[in-house]
Amino acid sequence: MASPAAKFPPITKRNLSGKTYRSIAADLDGTLLISRSSFPYFMLVAIEAGSLLRGLALLLSLPLVIVSYLFVSESLAIQIMIFISFSGLKVRDIELAARAVLPRFYANDVRRESWEVFEKCERKVVVTANPTVMVEPFVRECLGGDKVLGTEIEVNLKTKRATGFVKGAGVLVAEKKKAAVLAEFRDVAPEVGIGDRKSDHDFMALCKEAYMVHEDKEAKPVPQDRLKSRIVFHDGRLVQRPDPVNAILMYLWLPAGFILSLIRVYLNIPLPERIVRYTYPMLGINLVIRGSPPPRPSPGSPGNLYICNHRTALDPIVIAIALGRKVSCVTYSVSKLSRFQSPIPAVALTRDRAADAAMISSILQKGDLVICPEGTTCREPYLLRFSALFAELSDRIVPVAVNCRQNMFYGTTVRGVKFWDAYFFFMNPRPTYEITFLERLPEDMTCKAGGKSSIEVANHVQKVLAGVLGFECTQLTRKDKYMLLGGNDGKVESINGANKSS
Repeated sequence: MASPAAKFPPITKRNLSGKTYRSIAADLDGTLLISRSSFPYFMLVAIEAGSLLRGLALLLSLPLVIVSYLFVSESLAIQIMIFISFSGLKVRDIELAARAVLPRFYANDVRRESWEVFEKCERKVVVTANPTVMVEPFVRECLGGDKVLGTEIEVNLKTKRATGFVKGAGVLVAEKKKAAVLAEFRDVAPEVGIGDRKSDHDFMALCKEAYMVHEDKEAKPVPQDRLKSRIVFHDGRLVQRPDPVNAILMYLWLPAGFILSLIRVYLNIPLPERIVRYTYPMLGINLVIRGSPPPRPSPGSPGNLYICNHRTALDPIVIAIALGRKVSCVTYSVSKLSRFQSPIPAVALTRDRAADAAMISSILQKGDLVICPEGTTCREPYLLRFSALFAELSDRIVPVAVNCRQNMFYGTTVRGVKFWDAYFFFMNPRPTYEITFLERLPEDMTCKAGGKSSIEVANHVQKVLAGVLGFECTQLTRKDKYMLLGGNDGKVESINGANKSS
């Protein structure tokens, strides 16, 4: 007798020419995603919604998870990861991590063959052993899924924290996946079913057509521009997906990396900027300077207004180092402690347009000034909308293209503690900063001398910087970013209020 899997042909044998389907039921790990293991995504929840210590506990439990999966059951292995990753966490923190952190990693792992079938279906249902709360934002936003049938976590209604256990029928595997699909589709079976392992056969057998997605080390991910939505904003500290090897290397590096970050920060703070550009290479920091910066303004003349895109809070400091002299900067919703520790003068904006304009004009009369008109950082190759205020205040505008490379930790955060941003950036083994000074704007492209509107000037500078960096211009704003990733408008008082209420 043929084995149950024999009746399910591999997905590479499907014929999609001009074909569309009314419905599909698809597994996630190893099926829609290339990776068969959900461990990295539980690690992300443990670290980003919990802490590095919780992530370490999950990493140390990995041998137990593997033994449980191989010799006991898939259900027990998933339950262990859920308990360690979720127990005691606020549901809001889990939801924010699922919305702000996980989609980027999931989107980089979507399997091409499975996606080509999935996207041709009208009604898309994902069936997974993973917690629904963990995968639903990605499935709906990036895959265009209509429903997620997943494991439901138990929540203490009084404290609104996850207990670490699961509700109802338990972890959704094997027969429980079949029961969930039957309940969802009722009398009309899914036209297509796709899965990657034996525990998927039960629900696949319900479908009119079913395909196996076999493990393939040569499987190609789908380009992100083919997904239903692009990832412009994301949060979290980890640059690389924390699979077991990456997670082990990260934790081994952490103690030495933290000490190195302290040295990199506090050794350079008291040094003149012209010296720091030489101490950076000695400490493993790669500083790349391109273009010819303008000379220091002569006495009695106003300073230059350096307009740069925003990658991390270190941008104005690194520009000062590239110039070899102190410049001032204005900040938006940065704590007093961070401004106090800044090696260059940092002045807080008030959000009162007239007051801010007067303050910026006063600073320019004394010397050079750096402004990041996006108002917040963006990690991906996009530029947010530029605030036009800067264009009204000076004709001595020098665009500066800024880029940085981090291979272990991100030096920015929305949901985390911003005080640690610089330390996380300098914890990278070899961080890179690239500063490109462009030519000063010609007078005919300014407001006062050229008669341009401030919006025209701001859009022109944004376009010029995007061209140099190879980035894409958008009309997205700081508020868009913080509403998506943190559920607030990005103001310090709003962030603090959201943290207290959660």
